[in-house]
Amino acid sequence: MTHFQLQAVAWTSHLLPRHSRLLLPNSRLSFNLSRLDGISHLHFWRGRYGGLALSASKFESSNLDMKKKRQVVEHICLLKAKEDVSEEDEMGMLDHLYTSQYQMRGIVTVSLGRVSNEVEGKYTHALCMRFQRKDDVARFYDNPFYLEILKEHVMPYCHEIVNVDFESEVEDDILSIFRKGEEFNYGVEFVLLIAFDGNSFGAPAEDALMSLEKLAIDFPSLIVQITKGSNFNLSSKEFTHAVNIRFRSMEAFEIFFSSKDYSDVWRLKFELITRKTISLHFSVDPVGEDIM
Repeated sequence: MTHFQLQAVAWTSHLLPRHSRLLLPNSRLSFNLSRLDGISHLHFWRGRYGGLALSASKFESSNLDMKKKRQVVEHICLLKAKEDVSEEDEMGMLDHLYTSQYQMRGIVTVSLGRVSNEVEGKYTHALCMRFQRKDDVARFYDNPFYLEILKEHVMPYCHEIVNVDFESEVEDDILSIFRKGEEFNYGVEFVLLIAFDGNSFGAPAEDALMSLEKLAIDFPSLIVQITKGSNFNLSSKEFTHAVNIRFRSMEAFEIFFSSKDYSDVWRLKFELITRKTISLHFSVDPVGEDIM
């Protein structure tokens, strides 16, 4: 059985904005983000590693609205592994969850890994799975093969699992739908579960999510893809919405969440209408050639 390459990240007490609960590595990072006439400019310097400049390509937001979209369904599963789980059992659990895509119809793509940041609720692992339709998700939960994986390889080693499902849209091309191509082989997967307060359902919540999506789209040099939507999984009703973002690298992840643009979006659009959030991220690396 091939083991996934799981990477641990060393963290310091230097916090990002309070709501995100994400920690930065122990090195100073300064940068400037600006947008002018549809062009994204990005420059940043990391003191310890010398100068580094990154400039985003020209991007017109209006062009995005004209692109054909395809509906997809995102499934997010958070796992809280037991403290005494062995490395062998942990790897076996992840291997079986990952290879479930080859045994069950309807699964478009899978990414999973060990959570790299401190998380409220102490979740240790996350699984992001994409389906073509809601019916595929329903069949997935009832599939005997999946139930066997849970019984034999997941629940014996976990205290708790949380499932969230939502519909979203991506560009209607094979690479975007199936998350294929070199830009999807590496990076950082970010998951945000949100509980908006009861008075904010509808327009305020949708406006907040659209603002975050627009900000992400404005910086294609940092972000490969973003999906967002309303949670329809009745087992986790406390969370009303979810967001899934694939970053190009840990550097891109740090820049985005440390930016004034992001802080402003959260402060103006989310902070006053959000009751609870869980945010986490994990490293995405090629799995290898001989899994299981």
